[in-house]
Amino acid sequence: MGYTNDNRPYVGITGTFAGVAETGMLIIGSGPEHPNTLHFLPDTHVVVARKSQTVGSYEDAWDQIREGDLPRTVNSITGPSRSGDIEQTIFMREHGTRPMHIVMVEDE
Repeated sequence: MGYTNDNRPYVGITGTFAGVAETGMLIIGSGPEHPNTLHFLPDTHVVVARKSQTVGSYEDAWDQIREGDLPRTVNSITGPSRSGDIEQTIFMREHGTRPMHIVMVEDE
């Protein structure tokens, strides 16, 4: 794996817990096999989501989370970060990943 000039890995590839059709949001849980660093530190984040993981609403995703083993953390990701803290000017990709790609795959 290569690193950027600011010592961030170029690409992180993760799975997802759910994709929310209503908003385009990804719900990603963390745990020992899936630490937060995999989707917050890389310069580029690639998410692989199965078609069956798509739910209609945010509430549907939380219902599924409550049915299983609760992850350490639950992150809702809608795309690269942005900030308007400096003189109310919007800066894209201020922290976290820059580009994010979602790869949808059919279930077997």
